[in-house]
Amino acid sequence: MNAASPLLPFHQARHAFRLGTSSPREYLERCLHTIEAREPVVRAFAHLDVDGARRAADAATQRWREGCPVSWIDGMPVGVKDIIETADLPTGFGSPAFAGWRGGRDAAAVLALRQAGAVVVGKAVSTEFADVSPGPTTNPHDARRTPGGSSSGSAAMVAAGMVPVALGSQVGGSILRPASYCGVFGFKPSFGALNRGGLGDQFSQNCLGTLSATLEDAWAVCHEIARRVGGDPGWPPFAGGLRPAPPARPRALAVLETGAWARAEPAARVALDGLLEQLRGQGVKLWDRRTSRRVERLEAAIEDASRRSLAINDYEKRWPLGEIADRIGPVLSPGLRAGVARGRQMSAQRYVALLQGRDAARDALAALAGEVDACLTLSATGPAPRGLGSTGDSGFNVPASYLRCPALSLPLLQADGLPLGLQILGQPGQERALSSVARWLVGKGAGGR
Repeated sequence: MNAASPLLPFHQARHAFRLGTSSPREYLERCLHTIEAREPVVRAFAHLDVDGARRAADAATQRWREGCPVSWIDGMPVGVKDIIETADLPTGFGSPAFAGWRGGRDAAAVLALRQAGAVVVGKAVSTEFADVSPGPTTNPHDARRTPGGSSSGSAAMVAAGMVPVALGSQVGGSILRPASYCGVFGFKPSFGALNRGGLGDQFSQNCLGTLSATLEDAWAVCHEIARRVGGDPGWPPFAGGLRPAPPARPRALAVLETGAWARAEPAARVALDGLLEQLRGQGVKLWDRRTSRRVERLEAAIEDASRRSLAINDYEKRWPLGEIADRIGPVLSPGLRAGVARGRQMSAQRYVALLQGRDAARDALAALAGEVDACLTLSATGPAPRGLGSTGDSGFNVPASYLRCPALSLPLLQADGLPLGLQILGQPGQERALSSVARWLVGKGAGGR
C-alpha cells in the first residue's frame, strides 16, 4: 500500500505565512511537485491550471506579506469536482458529450472560494454526471483499486497529497464512500447548507461538501462558502462555525447497521467491533436496534433507503438528464439512460409517496435527538474493491443522503491493511455538535490521526 504523500495542513501553514517564513506560493509549489510525481498514475484531474493557480497564489502571498489576508483560507489550494462550474476552466460533467464545455461563470461555491482567496488548482474527475459510470481515477493507496465515486478525483487528489481540500457532492454516497476508500475526511453537510448554484444537478438529496486531509480545513472552507453565498435558497446556511467545536466525549451514540450490514466484509465488522469496545471502555453508552426502540424505528425507516433513493433520483432525472438523453442519447452510458427511462415511467403519485417516506425517516432520526449525541456506522462495506469498473457499494452512505442530515466519514479504521472510514451522522442543522463528537473520536476516542 502506498501511503499518502505528506502535506502540511493548511490551517497549520497559516502560522508560517504570518511569520513570513513560508508563503502560499511555496505551499502551492509543494502541491504541484506532488501532482507532477503522482498524477500520471492517480489521474485525479480532469483539468489542471498551473499558471492560474500560481497567479492566485502570488496574489495571496502578497496579501499575507502586507498583513491583510482576506480569510483563513486565503492562498489554500483546492480542487473542484468537474460537475461544478468554473468560469476559467471547462466543466465536462464526467461525460465526453460535454468535453471542453464552458458555461462562462463560476458556481456559487467557486465564486465564494475565489473571494476568500482560495487557489483553484484544477477540476477533479467525476463519474458521468455524478452517477455510477466511473472515470479514469485510481486509488492512491493501490492503483488497482477504485477510489470510489462520484467524487473520485476529489478524494484521490487529497489522499495523494496534491491539495488539502477538494469540493465534492453527494446524492447517494459520493462523498462518504470515496473518503472511506481513500483514507481522508469526507464531510456532507445538511441538505441545503452550501449553495448549489452552478452545480451540474439539482437532485433533492444532492449536497455540496468536501474531501479533506483535516477536519479543520474542511470546516474553514464550508464557513467561507456559506459566509459569502449562503445555502440553497430557502434553506439555512452552514452554521458550524469557522472552526470545529472543541472535542467532547459523547454521552451516548446510536450504532446503526443499515440495510448494508449483511454485505459488510468480515474485516470491516472486526474493525468496527474493536472501536466499539474502545468506546464502551471510555464510558460511552451505545444503543442499537436491540436495545432502543427509537433506534429500531430509525433502522426500519432507512432499511430500504438505497432502493427508495434510486427511485427518487430516477424521477428527478427527467430534466436536465432527460433532455440530454433525448439529444445525445447514444453518448450516455446505458445505466444513465435506463435511469431516465425508469423515471419517465414513474407516476407523480409514486414519487410523492417516496418523498413522504423520506420525511418519515427524518422524523425517526429527530426522535433520537434527546437520546444520543450522534449515530455511528461504517462508511463502506469494506476497503476499496479491486478494479476500476465500479465505484463500490454505497449502501452504508445512502441513509445519510436519504435523511438529508450532516455526516462525516472519519479515516479511523483499517481493513486488510487498507483505509476504512467510520461514519457519524448528526441532526439536520447541527454540524457544530457533530464536529465536537468527531474531534473527540479522532483524538481521544479512537486513537485518531
